[in-house]
Amino acid sequence: MRKDGKRVRNVDPMYSLIPYFLVRRYDAMNTISLDIPLEPIQKYLNAQRKNGKNISHLGIIIAAVLRATAEFPALNRFIVNRKIYARNEFSVGMVVLKPGEANDTMNKIYFELEDDIFTVQEKIDRYVEENRRADNENATDRIMRILLAIPGLIRFAADFLMFLDRHNLLPRAIIEASPFHATMGITNLASIRTNYIHHHIYDFGTMGMFVSMGNTELVPMNRGGINVLEKCIPLGVVMDERIASGHYFAAAFQRIRSYLKDPSLLEGPPQVVNRDFPIQENWHSFKKKK
Repeated sequence: MRKDGKRVRNVDPMYSLIPYFLVRRYDAMNTISLDIPLEPIQKYLNAQRKNGKNISHLGIIIAAVLRATAEFPALNRFIVNRKIYARNEFSVGMVVLKPGEANDTMNKIYFELEDDIFTVQEKIDRYVEENRRADNENATDRIMRILLAIPGLIRFAADFLMFLDRHNLLPRAIIEASPFHATMGITNLASIRTNYIHHHIYDFGTMGMFVSMGNTELVPMNRGGINVLEKCIPLGVVMDERIASGHYFAAAFQRIRSYLKDPSLLEGPPQVVNRDFPIQENWHSFKKKK
């Protein structure tokens, strides 16, 4: 058994066979563009600011995906060595820009399925603050520094780590430090005034989805039989088609859209929590110690 997930066996036979034909994650990438109307999100954010709560667009998007995952747990599955696993945590890999001449850094944030929008935003703010300090070195930074310190080590280490991962032998400390072993990756390109992209998902690690936010765009919409231009947040979503059917993904994205149409639905705990993986005290205790 892997340290970050449990083997899923009760799946449709077709989905047990697909990983044997689509071996690489990049070979199984499906992409979709979502135009999310900005007005309901902005109204919600403005109302929260009046109440002294600063919620970000990024926080809304992550909270919506998290809430949908509580209902559609297959979004949190992954494929390793042609086997399907249910991840035993929900985590998001994200790059943080450091001030000045310092390099960017990437790590991941952990969430619980029961987290609401306010808890999600608190965790994002804490993550950004901790990783933005120029003098801070997170676990990912430390591993990269060690690997690059010895000439020729990085190639051997990368091959060795991928071998361990394929055979479920990767140490928990490495999984914890790796932003590639996460439910999803996300990038807010609007923060650097850039259009959205369809970002690849990594073949190393277990990431099953990547979401890219871009500059707002005017998008033609039909409202009551009238065509209008509506300001939208464009999302480029790339997903591993091996973890769920197209119908499943479509239903999950419809649910995400409903949360983004009315972000107040993200307040309080979810009404439904379906788990692929039971809570393990040892895993949660380990995360708290970290």
